[in-house]
Amino acid sequence: MPDAARSRQFLVPLIVACALFMENLDSTVVSTSLPAIARSFGENPLRLNLAITSYLLALGIFIPLSGWAADRFGARTVFGSAIIVFTLGSIACSTVNNLPEFVLARILQGAGGAMMVPVGRLVILRTIPKHDLVNAMAWLTVPALLGPMLGPPVGGFISTYGSWRWIFLINIPIGLLGLALAFTFIENIKEERKERFDSLGFAIVSIGLAATMFGFENVGRGILPNVAVAALLGGGILFLLLYYRHTRVTAAPIIDIKLLRVPTFRASVLGGFIFRMGIGALPFLTPMMLQLGFGLTPFASGMITFAGAAGAITMKFTAGPIIRRFGYRKVLLFNTGICALFMACYGLFTPTTPHLVIILTLLVGGFFRSLQFTSINTLAYSDIDLPVMSRATTLSSVAQQLSLSFGVGVGALVLHLTLVMHDREHLTAADFGPAYYAIAVLGLMSLFYFVPLKANAGDEVSGRIRPLDAINKGAVEVPQVAD
Repeated sequence: MPDAARSRQFLVPLIVACALFMENLDSTVVSTSLPAIARSFGENPLRLNLAITSYLLALGIFIPLSGWAADRFGARTVFGSAIIVFTLGSIACSTVNNLPEFVLARILQGAGGAMMVPVGRLVILRTIPKHDLVNAMAWLTVPALLGPMLGPPVGGFISTYGSWRWIFLINIPIGLLGLALAFTFIENIKEERKERFDSLGFAIVSIGLAATMFGFENVGRGILPNVAVAALLGGGILFLLLYYRHTRVTAAPIIDIKLLRVPTFRASVLGGFIFRMGIGALPFLTPMMLQLGFGLTPFASGMITFAGAAGAITMKFTAGPIIRRFGYRKVLLFNTGICALFMACYGLFTPTTPHLVIILTLLVGGFFRSLQFTSINTLAYSDIDLPVMSRATTLSSVAQQLSLSFGVGVGALVLHLTLVMHDREHLTAADFGPAYYAIAVLGLMSLFYFVPLKANAGDEVSGRIRPLDAINKGAVEVPQVAD
């Protein structure tokens, strides 16, 4: 392989990973700094939840547009534009002086983040050969776990010892660097789409996703009335069902559900959806348990939860050999059980548990969760052809974002039910155990989609069979997804 091509295959995942790290870090830093922002605005901290939900609404609206835009204008153009929009949104967030301005700035940020995540993944899929995909995609798993772990200590430190406005200003140098590297090393690959833009489908699915994500984000929070939350969830699910009906009569829907006919993609998207629902609750539950249950400061809590990110980084160097040695099916089956076990173990922590024990448990658990993410993310595209890769990344990104919102909703709901059962208004350390046990069981349910996988599923991507060998042996079957 020429040196230039080899360098590009190494740099492109790093460039995309840096952009995704910026987006993931920002999301969690904001949550930690909301009380400080509320004080400066003279607002009730609960009202600042609008800053989070407005971001989620923007994700729900713009993620479905990402694949079509990448095909129409080129992945590099859209990815670079997304970085610009996100950075401009960050600058706007740092200058606002009231809640309405802050909400508008967060919507702008969300529009950039919605395009940055799926298109960044598409850039890698169109640049990296399938047999090198595991190592490349492992870089994307690290920021996905590192951002939520770094967010609390960074946000707590900046809000405590400086101005909350700096949590947005730190995105500027990262954004400028990512933009320069993207336009230097990433090719602007396009896929010609002859069909018309599915404007009706875009409107239906965007409303459905935004309402559903907004609803689940507020489950068990006590911010919106239960009737409003139920109306959001019911309306969102209704619109998603309408969109499903729309796909049955539309030749080229903006989100192509027919891709779920591919067994490996179906296992990754649907099995991954259920598994991420459990994992999605962890960044919500663990800081609350450490702060409200154990009485730790936000900074101390963040420093402990950072251990999970360290485990994720360790995985970067071992995921490829593990998947290549055992294959996707075995890794997913055994690793799902291991991840569920660790999630259940978190529910056994008490205020007297030594911090070293908590840190080591989070460290090892972070390793196995990261291995699971890398396996799911790379298996998804093992049997997807390049012409429909953008549609696959769009559907996968929608499912991932929905699952994370659902996970937070499940965690909050279990906590709320625990309080109701014990007739209490305030959380104690003992109230978090049932929530961890619930998400552990939820994670195990993903096995229903991993068990039917063939033993040689994803062998070309894992490196167990090289591309030419896979074709000669008939190990790779590419199902047809067209009507």
